[in-house]
Amino acid sequence: MTTFALIGAGPGLGLAAARRFGTAGHRVALISRTAQHQDAVSAELARDDVHARGFTADVLDPASLTAALHEAADTLGPVEVLQFSPVPRGDFMKPVLDTTAADLDDPVAFSVKGPVTCVNAVLPGMRELGRGTLLFVNGGSAVRPNPKVAGTSIAFAAESAYAAMLHDALAPENIHVAQLIVPGAIRPDAQHSSPDALAERLYGIHTEGGTFRHYAEPMPA
Repeated sequence: MTTFALIGAGPGLGLAAARRFGTAGHRVALISRTAQHQDAVSAELARDDVHARGFTADVLDPASLTAALHEAADTLGPVEVLQFSPVPRGDFMKPVLDTTAADLDDPVAFSVKGPVTCVNAVLPGMRELGRGTLLFVNGGSAVRPNPKVAGTSIAFAAESAYAAMLHDALAPENIHVAQLIVPGAIRPDAQHSSPDALAERLYGIHTEGGTFRHYAEPMPA
């Protein structure tokens, strides 16, 4: 049995994605900064007979991320699917004219160094399996810079470039890399951007493979 590793184990999209992949037969590794989030999500998943376990790590701390992913693989089984979808902090989102060089340190560490760390941790196991999926979930600023949220726009664009390069480099190894852009808010009542709808979309991307970039819904003009 293989593992679905979720970076950013919250009650919205995180829970929905963990449930979708878990009910498909994967064990679930819930990776977040707080054990409370992990415990709450694990309790919800247990009601659906999904085997989940929490592992504490901070996206801004590469050593803790690497340790959590290695422990998850050792405990639950090799990571076949990694979803990177932690929620950026509010202070990453200053207007562009108020953004200093120092203001970019944490956003870039979060959205670029974090993914690179995760990929390096799980890639050897995927290569041993002979398959794998790396899923990146981003807001619309990843493809259309928003001057109101400069730090996230810059960091998401860099994350997108990294993931796109991975897509091309890993395709020959049967490891699929994909990005799902969610242009607006994730809302329970949204047709295409509810947690459950997005989780189903992510599962479809995993099972079907194919192209790199996907949109939950069309970008507004």
